[in-house]
Amino acid sequence: MTAPDISKLKIERGATAQIPGRRSRRRRWIKIAAAVVALLAIAMVASRQLDGKASVETVTVAQAYPSQNYTLLNATGYVVAQRKAALSSKATGRLEWLGVLEGSHVKQNEIVARLENRDVAASLGQAQANVKVAQANLELGQAELLDAQRDFKRTGDLVAQKFISAATYDTAQARVTKAQATMAGYRAAITAAQANAQVAQVALDQTVIRAPFDGVILTKNANVGDNITPFSSAADSKGAVVTIADMDTLEVEADVSESNISKIRVGQPAEIQLDAFPDLRLAGSVSRMVPTVDRSKATLLVKVRFGEQERDRDARVLPDMSAKVAFSSKPVPASERAAVTAVQAGAIATRDGKPVAFVVEGDKVKQVAVTPGRKIGELLEVGGVKPGDKLVLAPDAKLRDGQLVAVTKK
Repeated sequence: MTAPDISKLKIERGATAQIPGRRSRRRRWIKIAAAVVALLAIAMVASRQLDGKASVETVTVAQAYPSQNYTLLNATGYVVAQRKAALSSKATGRLEWLGVLEGSHVKQNEIVARLENRDVAASLGQAQANVKVAQANLELGQAELLDAQRDFKRTGDLVAQKFISAATYDTAQARVTKAQATMAGYRAAITAAQANAQVAQVALDQTVIRAPFDGVILTKNANVGDNITPFSSAADSKGAVVTIADMDTLEVEADVSESNISKIRVGQPAEIQLDAFPDLRLAGSVSRMVPTVDRSKATLLVKVRFGEQERDRDARVLPDMSAKVAFSSKPVPASERAAVTAVQAGAIATRDGKPVAFVVEGDKVKQVAVTPGRKIGELLEVGGVKPGDKLVLAPDAKLRDGQLVAVTKK
């Protein structure tokens, strides 16, 4: 058996050396990635150095009221008129004339509306005519009484001289008595006729609706031609014609939590703020407290009247407006009712020993000198800036006038 020839079998060392290994390729990609990351980091650093913006937080300059320092408790409520009435007629009829509109000012006893009253006026005329008839009968009776008295006197003289009989004298006396009784009947008839006339007059007056007090018309519930039936619920009929309120009796009814009743007393000063006019602050005082607690809400109804001074009255205050009441520990001086400019104390910095603030204008800050004042709640009164300005909160010691900034929080 011949041995195999293995002389042709050999390893090509050169060809193997020409193919790159996996480890070499991995190292190359790692170097490339590291170079890219380094370039990006360098670009970011360079961008920041070129931009030069400092990140800052800002706060807004607001308006605050020094009276907040006197506040013990806050509550919400509504403006109500303590004297308010729905005007109607006791009589039933068709509305013939209406002389007011919503917002009309009326005086006490001024005619507001009138019902159709021709039938009632005719009844009054008839009753007044009956009074005149009774008065005429009284005059006739007076004449008869006078004649009877004269005849009785003559009869008395004749009886004394015995020219006539005693029976004739008795007849004359009876005539006088009858005339006197008739006079009493006539007077009673006049009284009855006058009473009937008064009833008719009252019925006529009930067709005229008058204002019971000085006030303002709040609502108009009926129009000319509507049937007014105040004591029934007939179809297509109206009850009250208008609603009137006395604006001088406006108060605020506020609900106070049961747990805070101990902080409220009658006569306690308060400050009233209307939601419709946030900048309007009016002085007031606790008028009374309703002596019962609402079990469902655990609140007590407190009524706050407006101040007596002219400055504490405003024609813009209307019934049913929502209001906030701040119950104070003592009366607020008039000088402390006006709003002042205030901001968080952290927005005030010191530069060269003087208080300053940095106002953000666009992407730059402007250093302005300020004058800190009294503390109002969590804010600080400040002068030199105006409400609405954006100030840097807690400015860094390196922050300077005109520096570029980037606002991170407003």
